[in-house]
Amino acid sequence: MRPDLCRKIAAFCLVILAFTYFLLGHGEAHAADTLRIAAQKTGTFAWELQIIKEHGLAAKAGLDLEVTELASTDAGKIAMMGGSADIILSDWLWVARERGLGTRLTFYPYSSTLGAVMVPQQSSIKTLADLKGKKIGVAGGPLDKSWLLLQALARKSNIDLESQSTILYGAPSLLFEKALQGESDATLNFWNFCAALESHGFRRLIGMDAVEKSLGASAPVAMVGYVFHDGFAASHRDVLRRFFAVTRQAMEILANSPADWQKLAPRIGVSDPAALEIYRKRYLEGLPQRSVAAEEADAAKLYRVLAKIGGRKLVGSGTELDPGTFYEALKGN
Repeated sequence: MRPDLCRKIAAFCLVILAFTYFLLGHGEAHAADTLRIAAQKTGTFAWELQIIKEHGLAAKAGLDLEVTELASTDAGKIAMMGGSADIILSDWLWVARERGLGTRLTFYPYSSTLGAVMVPQQSSIKTLADLKGKKIGVAGGPLDKSWLLLQALARKSNIDLESQSTILYGAPSLLFEKALQGESDATLNFWNFCAALESHGFRRLIGMDAVEKSLGASAPVAMVGYVFHDGFAASHRDVLRRFFAVTRQAMEILANSPADWQKLAPRIGVSDPAALEIYRKRYLEGLPQRSVAAEEADAAKLYRVLAKIGGRKLVGSGTELDPGTFYEALKGN
């Protein structure tokens, strides 16, 4: 065979080999696993999802996050129950109640940040006992878990806040405005509104983390977490593992990058650096630091308190935390 013909055949074979390598190996584009997420537009989960998107974290983990932004946490529950979302944020109390009703949801800790009782800086209110006879704004309604835990703590000192004070139930934003206008003496609100009040000079009378400890918890409890169905978890175990790893990366970025907080400022709705720092501080305080098993043990203690004071209206027929409430596969993490 002629030398030039041999070279042409060799070159052709190399092209074929390279093409085959591209198809079978490194050059092949693998389809990412899709995860449908429903998140409250103004919540911290939406902040993290923005960070995940801007840093391309999901793509690096082989995930395609389909995010639906919603107006409220209740809309997320509807999306979960209606089958239009794979994962949402909610609390373990709701998960336990749904499990009692036959819906096999499960929970993985996300944040221990809760609200606080806020009072004006110069207020004469120094202790829970000082709330007697005062006008207290309470966000979330009579069955709000923070309100019930606060009442349980007060009762240990023979204080019945519900009957000995004037309670103003309302939307968090409305109670925030009433507090600024001086129409309430104290306000138990969600943590982000507490941060906003803090930036206006209000002080924390007592945080819910302190309330939880006084009621038997060994550390701040992650009341809020990722919620998904047992069946989905069973068939998407690796997808969930990668997703939780991605969210931890986003949390680490938020813990160490002031520049990323500046990017989030418009979404949070603050422009003052001091106010943004308060949000950052309170957000970071809530990042889970304990194993899932430790969280579950404290949740079980608080569940008994809530079941006693909230009754069937709150927890349904369950008097103890359902053992499947916390995600079994990662209890050691």
